[in-house]
Amino acid sequence: MASNFFGQIFRITTFGESHGKAIGVVIDGCPAGLSLSQEEITAELFFRTPGKSPYTSPRKEPDKAEILSGIFQGKTTGAPIAILIWNQDADSSKYEPVKDLLRPGHANYTYIQKYGIFDYRGGGRASARETVARVAAGAVAKKLLAHFGIEICSFASEIGGIAIKEPDFGTIAELREKTQESPLFCPCTETTEKMIAEIEKAKREGDSLGGILQTVVSNIQQGLGDPVYSKLEANLASAMLSLPATKGFEIGSGFAAARMKGSQHNDPFDLDEKGQITTTTNFAGGTLGGISTGLPLIFRVAFKPTSSIQKPQKTVNLEGEKKSFELPVGSRHDPCVAIRAVPIIEAMTALVLADALLLNRCAKL
Repeated sequence: MASNFFGQIFRITTFGESHGKAIGVVIDGCPAGLSLSQEEITAELFFRTPGKSPYTSPRKEPDKAEILSGIFQGKTTGAPIAILIWNQDADSSKYEPVKDLLRPGHANYTYIQKYGIFDYRGGGRASARETVARVAAGAVAKKLLAHFGIEICSFASEIGGIAIKEPDFGTIAELREKTQESPLFCPCTETTEKMIAEIEKAKREGDSLGGILQTVVSNIQQGLGDPVYSKLEANLASAMLSLPATKGFEIGSGFAAARMKGSQHNDPFDLDEKGQITTTTNFAGGTLGGISTGLPLIFRVAFKPTSSIQKPQKTVNLEGEKKSFELPVGSRHDPCVAIRAVPIIEAMTALVLADALLLNRCAKL
């Protein structure tokens, strides 16, 4: 398994499995002198933690970060930063009865075909549990971005076909406050209530829902992104589609651009109140030619419905015999995986931008 790292200068390498002893990450390339504490990282992990509401998995992991290296007297030293998060509530017994069945929508079939072995306990390395390491690394990246005034806010814009109206991007702080007040990370109270009703209906039916998460980045400087193979949106797409259960990525007008005319989609250039060059619209989503324009970066990520559902599903076992798959009694799964992915999307966004920021220092004299 040769692709457990991400980034070029600000690079992370993650390790660990869902039901292993721990999940961890090593961060290379973080500049020295950045103030950082375990408490700040743990605070970011809290927003990803399961078991806080009936709309996420009841698995209860305290997810406290333990910094092993790279920090001295509260600041980064420039050395690799190693962070460990211990698994404390894994229950592998629920997976024993179904270990020889191919689980519809899961990775055990392809892992077995590729590697000849698969850790069936909670999905092993293929489980979304591994994303806790990404959030820990993202917390460090966010601190670096905050030094440059860059802010990120991700939120649930659609769950089960119920979508919010376009939120006000005027202030990221207000958008973030409204988002974090919602148990679904949706900044609209009315829409949150409708989404909750749809989730509860799916749970009663033994089913699950998909969703779309939207991200807004403000105060981003111009010039981030490196054509031709590391364009900003290309790296963002790579980051987002590396997450479990993701099925789509679009930036700006996205796929709707295919139904527009050039005269509608082009963002006209103009001057702002300070006489600075800007555009009057932002259908491009904050990039041109793969490079940030300085306008808000806006993109969306689609998540499939949770594969683990209570309904019986047709499958076969490892011997090729037809079987029926049912989740063991007491299994713990999210009715909609998109909900807990909000802080993960923010983390991956921060990692992409931190790397782009450092790479941009190599662009010209």
